[in-house]
Amino acid sequence: MSSEPSPPGQGEPDVPPDDVTGMLRAWRAGEPGALDALLPVVYAELRRQAERALRREAPGHTLQPTDLVNEAYLRLVDQSDVSWQNRAQFFGVAARCMRRILVDYARARGAAKRGGPGLRAALGDADAVVEEPASLVAAVHEALERLAVLDPEQARLVELRYFGGLTIEETAEVLGISTATVKREWTVARAWLRRELTDPNQSEVGPDEVHR
Repeated sequence: MSSEPSPPGQGEPDVPPDDVTGMLRAWRAGEPGALDALLPVVYAELRRQAERALRREAPGHTLQPTDLVNEAYLRLVDQSDVSWQNRAQFFGVAARCMRRILVDYARARGAAKRGGPGLRAALGDADAVVEEPASLVAAVHEALERLAVLDPEQARLVELRYFGGLTIEETAEVLGISTATVKREWTVARAWLRRELTDPNQSEVGPDEVHR
């Protein structure tokens, strides 16, 4: 497969052009042209996720939104063990792919460092994260690995918001929960992560205990 996704070709499936769920199911069923037809529909959303995920990178970094989208897309289409069900699932998996790419990139640039002045900005508002050191990306990833042991759903929510750039509404759709629940859980998880990154010796304390 080439490094860039190819444009739609012949033999496109008989699915409405904006029906991501239908295209995913056609792809899963092995219908000719389903994968090529899917790309133009999801590309704009993937690029938006990539741009938001990359806001935390320092000026002058070499990873561009197009690079992140292309690499994420290649990893997505290589997910042979995923039984695609709907649009929300697709973009949820995309967030996980972007997380792995960003972490690999951050680790390649240097060892992770905990804490630092970028921490509050990084965890304060997932929709407006700016000027975060690349090393912090890897530190957050490692903290999420610990959080996943304590509370997998909390970790998944942070992954979607922090690494995938999903909004509150999009995160709720992926997780199948209310927006109110996402807001509440995001606040709790964010507070736990702040403390975890500042003092990793607190890793045995679960996120639900932060406000006690």
